[in-house]
Amino acid sequence: MASVSWSRLIRFVPAGRSEVLYGEPVATNYDDIGAVADAGELQAKVFVVDASGPLSPSAKVTDEVVRVGKLLGPLDWDNCTDIKCIGLNYKKHIEEGGRAPPPFPSLFTKPTTALADYGDVVVIPKCAQENEADYEAELVAVIGENCKDVTPEEALKYVVGYTIGNDVSARKWQRNPERAGGVPQWCYAKSFDKFAPMGPCIVSSKVIPDPSVLHMKLSVNGDKRQETPISDLLFDVAHIVSFLSQGSTLRRGAVIMTGTPSGVGCTGPESAWKYLKHDDKLELEVSQIGVLRHTIAYE
Repeated sequence: MASVSWSRLIRFVPAGRSEVLYGEPVATNYDDIGAVADAGELQAKVFVVDASGPLSPSAKVTDEVVRVGKLLGPLDWDNCTDIKCIGLNYKKHIEEGGRAPPPFPSLFTKPTTALADYGDVVVIPKCAQENEADYEAELVAVIGENCKDVTPEEALKYVVGYTIGNDVSARKWQRNPERAGGVPQWCYAKSFDKFAPMGPCIVSSKVIPDPSVLHMKLSVNGDKRQETPISDLLFDVAHIVSFLSQGSTLRRGAVIMTGTPSGVGCTGPESAWKYLKHDDKLELEVSQIGVLRHTIAYE
């Protein structure tokens, strides 16, 4: 079962140093540790991490306290084993798209090269710049122990914590027939480098035993685009983890993007799309976790 000594995990570069560390943030208020870090005022207790990684029970919080110079995403390529994503999983988003609810969770994947850090610049490649770049705010479950064939009742025992993610998407590659053909092309449209920013931290499932009580919203340049209670999920986190583990091992470090709510930018007729533009600034917020920030740039 997933058991760790920390309540919140961050990955960061200490002030005045160059190495990347893991740590437990030290703050009087955890609503927006990203903003505290951006102001140069966040401190952290340093982890001792061995070869089994920061999500292992062997990772220990020390008494060494350092100032955070740059806050990164909580996991890097070496410690994120898989990025699994669930499509069409909020009831209002399904209604928004005029689709029938799927009978089982709809899975697609992203490569770990799609990871991006807190505060990162997400670059839209030249092949995806035809007024189609879109956002998808998502609650992300992080697996803390290998598991296979688990029941919904035991599934959350293997979730070490939760973070925030943006499933950045190129909509024309995803669904326009001249590119995708007759079947939606989810993986290619969502797998470009840095199309999965995550952060600002992982909050332990000890702090969040029931993710259904959380609330999520996303804004672009201060304009609120998405807002939902996590309880609007069609398939909740326990159901998703159990379903994905049937016949397949979920490894420690796998992250599961659990779906996006209504309010995506590129929905309805193309003339009405609110696609992401160069220098757009995004903020994704989930209660009890914090705020993920990043910007958009067209290469």
